[in-house]
Amino acid sequence: MATGLFCHVGNICRSPIAEAVFRKMATDSGVVDKWVIDSGATSDWNIGSFPDARGLACLRRHGIDSDHRARQVTKQDFESFDYILCMDESNLSDLKRKANSIKNLKAKIELLGSYDPENELIIQDPYYGSDKDFETVYEQCVRCCSVFLEKNS
Repeated sequence: MATGLFCHVGNICRSPIAEAVFRKMATDSGVVDKWVIDSGATSDWNIGSFPDARGLACLRRHGIDSDHRARQVTKQDFESFDYILCMDESNLSDLKRKANSIKNLKAKIELLGSYDPENELIIQDPYYGSDKDFETVYEQCVRCCSVFLEKNS
C-alpha cells in the first residue's frame, strides 16, 4: 500500500485541495484502495478546522467533496507515509528540519510542484487572494497529482 500526505502551514487551503484532488484521481483510476491519503499542517494554528470555504467551493465546482479537518503533522507521519508532499520551500525546509529528529524516517519529503509538467515548483498560498487564486491552486494540484499518481501506480 502506498501512502501520501500533502502539507502546508495551516492545512485549510492548499493541502486539503491537493488531498481531495488526489483522492478523486485515485478513485477514478480504480487505485484508491491501494493508497492511504491525508493532509496535514506544519503549524497548530487551525487544528480541527474545516478547509477554507473558498477552497471547498472550488472543489465543489469540479465535482469534488471534502470532509477534511485540519491536523498537524506528527512524528508517526514521518515514519508511516511514503511521501510527504509540500506546497512551498518554507514547508519543505520546516518538515526536513523536523525529519532530522526522526529515527525511523520513511517519508520522502518533496515539493508537490516538482511533479508539475509546467515546472511551477511552488503552489502559492491563496488565503489572502480571490476565488481565482483558489482555482489556480486547484489547476496546479490537478497537474501535479496526475503526474505523481502516474509515477506511483
